[in-house]
Amino acid sequence: MTNLMPDRYREVSLTTVDHELSVEAVRRYLIGREVYRRTRFVVMRSAGDAAVAAVTKADERPLFAPVVEVEVLALPEETTWVDAPDVDTSVPSQLARAAREHAPGARCVIVAGRHGHVSFLLDPTPARVRIVDVAPPYPAKLVDQAQAVLDVADDLPPVELVPNVIDLADLAGTHRTDSYLFPCRGSGLALGAHTAYLDERPPDEDWVLVGCARSREIHHWFYHRDAPSVEMCPRLLATTDRAAMGTATLTRCCLLEEERYDRTAGFAVVPWGASLSLIRTALSDLISDGGIHGTTAD
Repeated sequence: MTNLMPDRYREVSLTTVDHELSVEAVRRYLIGREVYRRTRFVVMRSAGDAAVAAVTKADERPLFAPVVEVEVLALPEETTWVDAPDVDTSVPSQLARAAREHAPGARCVIVAGRHGHVSFLLDPTPARVRIVDVAPPYPAKLVDQAQAVLDVADDLPPVELVPNVIDLADLAGTHRTDSYLFPCRGSGLALGAHTAYLDERPPDEDWVLVGCARSREIHHWFYHRDAPSVEMCPRLLATTDRAAMGTATLTRCCLLEEERYDRTAGFAVVPWGASLSLIRTALSDLISDGGIHGTTAD
């Protein structure tokens, strides 16, 4: 029953009553009452309280049919009503985020969201996916892209992203020098020391390269020598955090040049310029692998 929610908000009927919302009262009210043929769930409100029930109709074919069976899914003491007009209630990850932000600990969260649509999430237990990326620029692009995917993915179960963003300035600080070379100016990164950018092919000097295997290849091509370097590949950095190993992880690597991704159980790597559709596929497969579950990010 974890992450139970309607497939579509039109499966939810909302009604207001003037009596208590006990199991007996909810069943007494609904049994024999006609409901629309699309209705699978009824959200009931009474004096600020709310409850949720699943209903079975005598016949699915007529426009309206009487209810013959009621299963009370959540009572007022375990249910929280949330008004969140920015939430698309058809998107599981948006519902899960609303539950986490507005009703942590509630077993059932009913959300009145965008366009006035009402839906609910019962026993929210989103899959947690760690996103390992480097920045600047901020926001970290892969985190931004993954969140954009989940904000519209109405066919994926609830997912909670756990960003693990590594600051390039902090990485550079592990190797003090008077001159740094970064892969590109697009990062917007400038340090107190002299800073140059590999994509501009600057005149050779005695610097420390903050880069990855591809950056080192390009550096050798340009200058016919190797330079001392600090590793910044998110794929490699993701594997050094042993405390997070076992958590479903999405990261990226510029050595992947085609629109494809590498995957082992619980670990997916997309190209540096991955499309949203590829990121969506990687997230879907990570969930299928059985991402670590939890209600809050560490």
